[in-house]
Amino acid sequence: MTRTLTVDEAAIRETFTEHEEGMRLRDPARIVARYAEDVVTATLAPPLRNSPLDARDVESLAGWMAGFEGPITLEHRDLTVVVSGDVAFAHGLARLAAVPVGYPEGVSMWMRTTVGFERRDGRWVVTHAHDSVPFHMDGSFLAATDLEP
Repeated sequence: MTRTLTVDEAAIRETFTEHEEGMRLRDPARIVARYAEDVVTATLAPPLRNSPLDARDVESLAGWMAGFEGPITLEHRDLTVVVSGDVAFAHGLARLAAVPVGYPEGVSMWMRTTVGFERRDGRWVVTHAHDSVPFHMDGSFLAATDLEP
């Protein structure tokens, strides 16, 4: 049985597509265009959280992207989207694949992603985004970047 997406669910899923395209095109402005000005993010890189959005976020993202050769691929899957009025959240998995400068074998890793949205001025914007990678609980505390769904 296939469920038909609501207009709101489709619009929210489109923000994930925009994020993927922004990564593929190495366009940091396209990525942050989906963020509210008061967004709170918890990305894989330090610090523990970032807020609010400012021009440094675009510059920082551009600098991060410059650390890779060739394409940067971001893929989302198993997304669940829940909408209630003007608030929504989505969660699922994301795979990042890229070739860091100086590491020709490249990296590919899955992470967890949770994103909160608000409808503002008729548009869904990201107000909270959190990505994380599990870590091994064996005392090594190493990131478990080898996990796959």
